[in-house]
Amino acid sequence: MINRTLRTVKKKKRNRSRRVFLLTFFLLLVGAGIYFFNVYSNVAQAVDKMHIPMKREVSEKRENKVKFTRKDPISILLVGVDERKGDSGRTDSMIIATINPETKSTKLLSIPRDTKTKLINNSNPAKNRVTKINAAYAYGGIEMTIDTVENFLNIPIDYYVQVNMEGFRDIVDAVGGIDVDNKYAFELDGTSLEKGPQHLNGEKALQYARMRKQDPAGDFGRQERQKEVISKVVAKGKGFSSLTKYNDILKALQKNVKTNLSLQDMIGIQSTYKSAASTMEKLAVEGENKLIPNDGWYFFVTDETRQALSDELREHLGLPAEKVDNYNISSN
Repeated sequence: MINRTLRTVKKKKRNRSRRVFLLTFFLLLVGAGIYFFNVYSNVAQAVDKMHIPMKREVSEKRENKVKFTRKDPISILLVGVDERKGDSGRTDSMIIATINPETKSTKLLSIPRDTKTKLINNSNPAKNRVTKINAAYAYGGIEMTIDTVENFLNIPIDYYVQVNMEGFRDIVDAVGGIDVDNKYAFELDGTSLEKGPQHLNGEKALQYARMRKQDPAGDFGRQERQKEVISKVVAKGKGFSSLTKYNDILKALQKNVKTNLSLQDMIGIQSTYKSAASTMEKLAVEGENKLIPNDGWYFFVTDETRQALSDELREHLGLPAEKVDNYNISSN
């Protein structure tokens, strides 16, 4: 009788423990659900503020709009814009990413900011002129920048992501800074960076990404540092520790980023195209830097080079080769 009573008591304790465990687990699950619902809700609101659609729905370089369900190769123009008070701004960096989910590959092409080319404004041809490619933003914003890049390489640009370089410091600070191995000690705009490994806050990361004149590789060296900073910010942003800072990250992003990607587009790219990140190839625009008297430095690119780059990118996008417009811009 006593043994039976003890067994009954133990059984009740086990059952009570299980109930407590299940109840605790349920409350944790509900709490996590509420937390992630709030995260999703806040992300959706932030992306909605960043979302700036283009006037056109489909590039003139395409017949049909790309569809993620068909796993169509896509192109994204990443633009860093130097916007300051009293200045309409110019593009500080320009990177074209073509993404092919079938070949599981991504190609990245940086266009030097001083590239001399024909600026194109499809909605207002009177603004067309020949000058540095980074001036397209000053004359016609992101739309003219995209029109110019499309014409320069004869490829479609499906999406764009525009980052305000001045506000980039907020984004870096929001993820807790980044670690770099600086190759050259330098000073820029009152900020000094030593040579070697170091942790950078937002202000230092901004100058690290901006420095050009003190780099032996000039604009090409800066392009590599900009890619490095962006990749490290993304890596930090994906880290678990950033979940506690997601509000700060979202505030920084919605204040400094503009894109025609919707939240559904971002989810679609993540689910369908993430395998393409397994192979990344960096392409370079070959050309010649030259000082034009009374006009400054320009980077000259031949039509033959433009054609070769166009052929490679169009093939990666699943498009047939087409002839680029001949600009006949000579460095002589």
